[in-house]
Amino acid sequence: MPTPEFVLELRKKIGHDLLWLNGVTGYVLNDQGQLLLGRRSDTGEWAMVYGINEPGEQPADTVVREIKEETGVDAVVTDLVAVTSSDKVITYANGDNTMYMDHSFLCTVKPGGNDKPFVGDEESLNVGWFDLDALPQPLAASTVERLQLFNRYFENKKHGDAHALFQFNGEQY
Repeated sequence: MPTPEFVLELRKKIGHDLLWLNGVTGYVLNDQGQLLLGRRSDTGEWAMVYGINEPGEQPADTVVREIKEETGVDAVVTDLVAVTSSDKVITYANGDNTMYMDHSFLCTVKPGGNDKPFVGDEESLNVGWFDLDALPQPLAASTVERLQLFNRYFENKKHGDAHALFQFNGEQY
């Protein structure tokens, strides 16, 4: 389902007013080091899997659920890579205004799980594995931004620093 039921119920009460939501993004790699992407039905852009936390749902559970729902791939979370908050309001075609806090997770295919992606719901036109040096175009702006976070995380990790990325007092950590 593209918009969770709890959001639809909130929208009945608040209309198009700004709604702050928690989201997740999954950077899923297969055994060949390829990245899982989906071509979104709403924009036609390619993107990492992302979604909204249901009330009470753990962010890592959310990302695994979203990956399964959208691509059919069974995933496991290995690392929390970044916690970021949007500084811009997203206004959807229907007029809804939203901002997000995103938890970005590094994931792999679950051992013994399905690694053959397929379009799992109406949110995607196509899904597949892509070599990191040959990603399809156009990429969603949010995916481009998060790819930079993941690349920074991987570079830090190579040098022994595997802490999740975040901002504090305007500084990047």
